Amino acid sequence: MLDFHRQNMIGSSSNFGDGKPLIALTIAGFDPSSGAGVTADLKVFAAHGLYGVSAITALTVQSTQGVRRVDAVSPEVLAETLACLAEDLEISGLKIGMLATAGNVDAVGNFLERSGIPPERVVLDPVLKSSSGKELLSAEGVSRLRENLLHRVGWITPNAEELAVLAGGPVLTRGAVEERAGRLAASYPDLNLVVTGGHFDPPDDYLLLAYGKSQWFPGHRIQTTATHGTGCAFSSALLIRLLAGDAAAQAVREAKAYVAGAMAAAQRVGKGRGPLNHFFRA
Repeated sequence: MLDFHRQNMIGSSSNFGDGKPLIALTIAGFDPSSGAGVTADLKVFAAHGLYGVSAITALTVQSTQGVRRVDAVSPEVLAETLACLAEDLEISGLKIGMLATAGNVDAVGNFLERSGIPPERVVLDPVLKSSSGKELLSAEGVSRLRENLLHRVGWITPNAEELAVLAGGPVLTRGAVEERAGRLAASYPDLNLVVTGGHFDPPDDYLLLAYGKSQWFPGHRIQTTATHGTGCAFSSALLIRLLAGDAAAQAVREAKAYVAGAMAAAQRVGKGRGPLNHFFRA
């Protein structure tokens, strides 16, 4: 069992007691401003003492002010990258973010089918649009997500807008969150859902477990412009807590607290929505 401190730092030698470092994989896009995507995920892994590796799904032209361009990596390159990493490393768990194309969705789904990584150690953050409104996964990609990926992951962390797309209907109230989450869960009975509440006031999160238990986690609005990559940070922190052996509710609670702390401790970077401070001390 990993010995996680209540601070976000756990040291550089985290392992399961056998002397081997714990390795976490992120599959996501590259954000050159390092607020979101693979670089943000790797910061979260490093802040908790894990060794992070990555497979890039797309190159983006973006800054704290928004996304200007997306160039997807080919499914062949993505699949080869994943196979190369799996041949060399013992991957304890993985976080999936922006996939960019239907082909990349299939490449990741096929990798998970062969990888042997337990679904409960796979967290999907279904990135469909950027906060500035840029489409990051096509309608065909969303369809492939439903058909070839959702039944292969143990956890999904949509925000309200993403849940609306995946479950088919607007999500404007707490009641709608519960109804749409239940609708999505009915199609994927082994899937655990966390609906992140950043679009709501207060920003409460909703957990619906695969066996039907549900719970709301209260949040409070933090007055900051450092909100770029909060979804990436939450899903990566959730994976870390699950790898640490936390029960589901505790894992969500700790991941939410980590993101809140990283937002509150952030310093102003850039002219727009800046990055979190992933290396804060509680």
